[in-house]
Amino acid sequence: MFKLTQLLPVLSLSLLTSLVNAQGAYPQRPVRVVVTAPAGAASDLLARSVSEQMAKSTGQAFVVENRPGAGGNVASAYVSKQRADGYTLLLASVSSHAINHSLYSNPTHHPTKDFATIAALGSNPNALIVNPALPIRTVAELIDYAKKNPTKSAYSSGGSGTSQHLSAELFRSMAGFEALHVPYKGSPEAILSVVRGEAMFMFANVPNVMELAKAGTVRMLAVTSTKRLPWLPEVPTVAESGLTGYEATAWFGLVAPAGTPKDIIDKLHAEARRAVESPDVRKTLVAQGFDIMGGSPADFEQFITAEIAKWAKVVAASGAQVN
Repeated sequence: MFKLTQLLPVLSLSLLTSLVNAQGAYPQRPVRVVVTAPAGAASDLLARSVSEQMAKSTGQAFVVENRPGAGGNVASAYVSKQRADGYTLLLASVSSHAINHSLYSNPTHHPTKDFATIAALGSNPNALIVNPALPIRTVAELIDYAKKNPTKSAYSSGGSGTSQHLSAELFRSMAGFEALHVPYKGSPEAILSVVRGEAMFMFANVPNVMELAKAGTVRMLAVTSTKRLPWLPEVPTVAESGLTGYEATAWFGLVAPAGTPKDIIDKLHAEARRAVESPDVRKTLVAQGFDIMGGSPADFEQFITAEIAKWAKVVAASGAQVN
């Protein structure tokens, strides 16, 4: 007959094993994926496509939560202060984790120190669009019109510090004309301002305006990539339209609050990679103009560091600053 004291080591080992297994079974409850843009934006589509696939794979809901504002600072500052337990993630962007660091005089967060990188997901260029009622069909005509009509030269963006904002600032400074920046709380509102004729032009994420351009609601003059897009072969690049060397690309990836355990980061990285490589998600994203990104969490961190340096030069050259 066993004595209770003889059973205690066995029970203790069993209990410890159960605790270890329970702790390792991440995720055990819904995970929030905070997006810096409003519903309907290109990054929102990316987040929802990937989150739905990760939910299927893990058996837990990945719930997208939109927190737009301040070029991504609202969402970034919020996530940076959450518990580092893997249950609150951020879809970081070129704005929130590269441009804003030098654009804002008082940054709300540090793009690398306050976050742990998980996975780079996708990128896409912006498209230069104008209202089709304007007598503008080329980049050269836009520049000429802006110089001759300074009081009408206003451009919209999805917020100060977004890739749309800095794409326009880089364009304006290289072309040599002045224009009023009108920021909105997201891409959909900014695009509508061009459709309504309130703004003369805008640099919008390609997925958000492809159908509008096909319908003739907006006129697409050029794209900001270094090469023409395979799915839009008739649209020239800004660089080949007269501004040699011009290039600006929006990118997005998952990050978590700094201090998130490595095993959770590794689990999320594997799930995120599996999601973007799945046939359904890849088909959806490619159809919307995204290029699938890859690499390890460390690769993503190095990429962000390089992007911070790149956009700091653009911000300095443009003279843009947000208090």
